Amino acid sequence: MPAINLIVLILLFFLTTVVGVVTGSNSLITVPVMFQFGIDEKVAVATNMFGLTFMSIGATIPFLRQGKINVGRVSPMIVLTVIGSAIGATLVGLITNQSMKLIVSIAMIAVTLFTVFQRKRVNGEAHAVSKVSLAIALVLTFLLAIYGGLYSGGYVTILTATVVAFFGMTFAEAVASTKLINVFSSSVATIVFAWQGLIDYRLGLILGVTMFVGAYFGAHYATKLNELWLRRIFLTTVLLLAIKILYDLAIG
Repeated sequence: MPAINLIVLILLFFLTTVVGVVTGSNSLITVPVMFQFGIDEKVAVATNMFGLTFMSIGATIPFLRQGKINVGRVSPMIVLTVIGSAIGATLVGLITNQSMKLIVSIAMIAVTLFTVFQRKRVNGEAHAVSKVSLAIALVLTFLLAIYGGLYSGGYVTILTATVVAFFGMTFAEAVASTKLINVFSSSVATIVFAWQGLIDYRLGLILGVTMFVGAYFGAHYATKLNELWLRRIFLTTVLLLAIKILYDLAIG
């Protein structure tokens, strides 16, 4: 990879991680840009996941130290996530590169619309969970895990909303818990990708360190910025990238 492209990727991963502290869904930008730089579609997804593993571990540690995560409560979700993520990552090795681009483009648009139209809970109080609600939460966790292992773009964003809506957690509890769940999702997917020989470890390590630094910086500064404008910029960028990839597929 040319040095200029590597520099651009480092800056991009840093900035998306900083903004991602507020908006989430970093992969909705990073993976499509890797496509544009000529990186093989499957390698881009796998290498991005490798970097996300380091980021998710780093993000989880503070919550565990502060006792913000009820590990026992989320254990069933972790088990389902491990299975689902392995399935999703395995699918990456079976589909074509063109199909991978199409899946990523559709996911970008779908997650963007979800983010725009999702209804946030006004209060931050936990609520009781019925057996039906719990069953829905577990089924959605499994299905989302398959998607998370396949691509991961917007995975944590949707999972957080699912946990709040159906698992009875407050938003703060959901944010902490989904960080831990994502450790298992990204780690299992990374193992499968490594077995398939899809990871560019040199690039992955560089981007992983960049994401660590970006997360640390973002936690201190990005949350002080105007979240509305950060979200607008982020979602606009995602939509433009999705349209560009679909255009490339159409003329290709």
